[in-house]
Amino acid sequence: MCSVGDAFNIDIAEGIALRKYKCKDCEKQFKGIGTNPKCPECHSANTETI
Repeated sequence: MCSVGDAFNIDIAEGIALRKYKCKDCEKQFKGIGTNPKCPECHSANTETI
């Protein structure tokens, strides 16, 4: 079920590995999926895998 403006949950399949990233702008470290995720802190796409 989907509701507008509400938070949603995503279940990660066991076969998908989360990678550790670091934002080059604000130095925040976070986990994500994909080749170039945005920083959850400052929303910059200037990130690198660590």
